[in-house]
Amino acid sequence: MKPLLNILYIGNYPKYFERVQQKQNLLLTSVENSLTAVNYLKSNKQPDAIICDYHLPGQNGLFLYDWLREHATYNAVPFVLLANEFSSDVFKSAFTKRVDDFYVTSNTLPEDLISRIEFLHDFKKSAPVSNAPERIDEAYRMPLSKRIFDIAVASTVLLLASPFLLLIILAIRLESKGKVYYIAKRVGRKTFDFYKLRSMRTGSDNLLKKLAKEKNQYNNTSTQTDNISDIPCPRCSKLPEGETCSPVMHIDTHQVCDYWYNFQKKEAAKNSATFVKIVNDPRVTRVGKFIRNTSIDELPQLINVIKGDMSIVGNRPLPVYEAELLTGDILSKRFLAPAGITGLWQVELRGKGGVMSEDERKRLDNEYADHFKGDNYSFWYDIKLILRTIPALLQKGSV
Repeated sequence: MKPLLNILYIGNYPKYFERVQQKQNLLLTSVENSLTAVNYLKSNKQPDAIICDYHLPGQNGLFLYDWLREHATYNAVPFVLLANEFSSDVFKSAFTKRVDDFYVTSNTLPEDLISRIEFLHDFKKSAPVSNAPERIDEAYRMPLSKRIFDIAVASTVLLLASPFLLLIILAIRLESKGKVYYIAKRVGRKTFDFYKLRSMRTGSDNLLKKLAKEKNQYNNTSTQTDNISDIPCPRCSKLPEGETCSPVMHIDTHQVCDYWYNFQKKEAAKNSATFVKIVNDPRVTRVGKFIRNTSIDELPQLINVIKGDMSIVGNRPLPVYEAELLTGDILSKRFLAPAGITGLWQVELRGKGGVMSEDERKRLDNEYADHFKGDNYSFWYDIKLILRTIPALLQKGSV
């Protein structure tokens, strides 16, 4: 009898392996995302092989592969990438990164996949072990000079501005009902509660989807594709009633299988911008327009700075729906820098009156991330950006 093969599967469709599990001496452990997979690997015996879906919540399977290859402990563990359909871009990325193998589930029997894994396991087990030193992950550390400066500036400005802030808060409350502050989830190096003074009428979030199509300054096309959420999955349509080709997801009021959701998401990305910024936003109140043009609405973010969520200078934190689109290696580089109240992108955008392409914004975010990492960080560079921010605070357009 063959020895027990211990396989870790990361993905949302473990049923794909049910048939082969019953026939072969196979122990399959299934987890849903890369974070759970990392925690499992750190606290359990090393698996004989790892099978990972390319499409994972919030990122793709190649991110987990990169993490594994940074740890020499897992060099002898075969890694197989799965996809629901063939993509030349995914195949090229997997080939470039030297993934052990890549399969499309719609064209592959699970028995063939397991046979391939058995071969890879035996081959790697017999191969000479590399003595390359294991890379040690270093915890993210804010430079001490930057942290001291952040706390000193944030505390001083909040103290000096408190009387003026009380007047602004009163004006906001008198013009429109609702809370005078606004809290939303934002993504920097981590997800956190982001504070701003409310500059819009209450209930404005309900209008965002419509306005994003009509007035988003980052859109490159004047027309948008129709919402295809109501179109049934062509693969599921071929299956008996009640069965789906992949796990079911609940999106707003729709139920859609994982394959069809990712397909729609990819199609929508071809016709829409990553970032959303509304030109002459009709949701903004009169007081809101004033505090936006003078950046007074940003003052509560000094509390985020004191808490350590943000820095005075950094890349602007993104709403979750924007951040989840920046999962590529190049696009996600911006998150290597701390979230900031102002920064390179902020200064350049305001200096241009709010007119900037999406590609230029991404380039500037990555440029600051390159400056911040390792020994490249310069305290005086941050000071220069702060000095450039001052003349840009008063502006004609609402950006």
